Amino acid sequence: MFGAGCLLRALRSCSSIPCPRHKPSAKLSVRDALRAQNTNGERVKVQGWIRSVRSQKEVLFLHINDGSSLESLQIVADSSLDSRELAFGCSVEVQGQLVKSPSKRQNVELKADKIDIVGNCDVKAFPFKYKKRHPLEYVRQYPHLRCRTNVLSSILRIRSEATAAIHAFFKDSGFVHIHTPILTSNDCEGAGELFQVEPSSTIRVSEENFFDVPAFLTVSGQLHLEVMAGAFTQVFTFGPTFRAENSQSRRHLAEFYMVEAEMSFIESLQDVMQVMEGLFKATTVKLLSNCPEDVELCHKFVAPGQKDRLEHMLKNNFLIMSYTEAVEILKQASQNFTFTPERKALEWKQVVSGASLCISALSSLVIFFSSSFQWGADLHTEHEKYLVKHCGNVPVFVINYPLVLKPFYMRDNEDSPQHTVAAVDLLVPGVGELFGGSLREERYHFLEQQLARLGLTDTYQWYLDLRRFGSVPHGGFGMGFERYLQCILGVDNIKDVIPFPRFTHSCLL
Repeated sequence: MFGAGCLLRALRSCSSIPCPRHKPSAKLSVRDALRAQNTNGERVKVQGWIRSVRSQKEVLFLHINDGSSLESLQIVADSSLDSRELAFGCSVEVQGQLVKSPSKRQNVELKADKIDIVGNCDVKAFPFKYKKRHPLEYVRQYPHLRCRTNVLSSILRIRSEATAAIHAFFKDSGFVHIHTPILTSNDCEGAGELFQVEPSSTIRVSEENFFDVPAFLTVSGQLHLEVMAGAFTQVFTFGPTFRAENSQSRRHLAEFYMVEAEMSFIESLQDVMQVMEGLFKATTVKLLSNCPEDVELCHKFVAPGQKDRLEHMLKNNFLIMSYTEAVEILKQASQNFTFTPERKALEWKQVVSGASLCISALSSLVIFFSSSFQWGADLHTEHEKYLVKHCGNVPVFVINYPLVLKPFYMRDNEDSPQHTVAAVDLLVPGVGELFGGSLREERYHFLEQQLARLGLTDTYQWYLDLRRFGSVPHGGFGMGFERYLQCILGVDNIKDVIPFPRFTHSCLL
C-alpha cells in the first residue's frame, strides 16, 4: 500500500508539470520586421502579398509586402517549400526566424520554415505584371486593384500621413475639430453645382421633401464652422465635399476632401494667411520626415524635379500681391492665354433652395470687357499658374478681389469705386489655387443689405442672427486636400491622389 501511495503521489506531481510547447510566433508587419533591432533568431509570423519569386536549386527567395512600407521583406527558404502556386500577387503567411541579412540591400531577412498560401493569384489574368512599371493612366482603369501597385500604395500612405499631420497641426495650434454635416439645406458657394438628395422611389411615401426642405450634399462646411466659431475661437473640419461639375479635367472631382478652418477675433487677412502658410509648411515637413521613401518614389518616377521645386517652396516666405497688381501683371504678359475674359460678361449667381438666381441683369454688377485683360475679370487656372511662375515659382497670396467675383459672406473693404472684399487665394506651382479664404462680414447692416440685394434674407436669417448675438470679427479658409497632394508630389491628375475617384460619367465601385 505504501508503494502504491508513493506511486500515486509521483504521478500527480508529474501531471502538474506543464508539457513543453513551441513558443508561438510573434506577428509582425513588414515595416516592423524591417526595423527590428533584435535579430537573434526570434520566431515571427509575417503576412502579405508576394511581390517577387526566385527559385534556385537549393534556395527559394520571396519578397512580400503588406502595405505597411514601400520596401518588401525578403524571405529565404529551403527549395522544398517551393510550390507552383507561389506566384506574384498571391497572399501568404510565412513563419520562421528573423535574422541579420548578409546582403547589403537589407538589414534583416526572414529564414522561413513554413509558408502557407492564403489566396492564389491568376498571374496571367492579373492586370499588373512583375517588374513592369505601368503608367498611371493604365492603372486608373482598375480602381479595385490599383492600390497594389507601388506608386498608388505610396500615394495612399502619404495621404494617410498627411491626414494625421493636418490634425496634429490644428490640435497643436489649439483648434477644436468639428464634424460638419454632409447633408445640408444651404449652398455655401452659391455656384449652383449641387447634388440634391432624395429618398429612393421604393421608400418615398409622398411628394413632400424628406426633410421638409430640399437637401443637398455639402459643398463646404464653412457656414457651419461659422456657427461653431461663435462658441469656440478656433475650429476646423476635414471631410468630404461634393460638386456636381460637368468636368473630366485633371483638377476636378465630384467628391473630394476639404480642410476648412474658422477663427474668431481676427481683423486682418494677414492672420488668415499666417495660418494657411503654417499649415502647408508644417504638414509638408512632417511628410518628408515620416515617409521619405514614398515621397522619393513619386519625385523620382512620377514627377522628376519636384523635390527641388518643393524645397524651393518650403525655404521661401510666401509672397503677397493684390488682385489689382495681378491684373497689371497679366495685362503685360507676353503669353497667349486660352481663356479670354475680356469677351465675357461676369455673372454672379446664387442658389436658393435649388433655384438659380442670376443677378447679372443688375447693370451695376455687369462688366463687359474690351480687347485687353481688364480689372474685374476672374482669374482662371492658366492665369494663376502664370502669376506663380512670374513670382519665381514661390506660392503667392492674391488678396482683395472685386466684390462681384466673390460670395456674399466676404467682408466689404469699402474702397469705392473699385469695391473689393477682404478675400485671399493662395496660388501654388503646378496647381494654381490651393487655398481660398476671407474675412467674413461680421457687421449686421452690411450683411443685411447684401442678402436683401440678392433676395436671400429669409433663407439666411439664421446667418444674420449670428451677427445679432455677440458677433465678432472672424475669418477662415478652405484647402482642397487632393490639390495639396498634387502640389507636393507633382501628380498631374487629381484622380490619382484619391482612393476612389468620382467624376462625371464615372462612379465605379
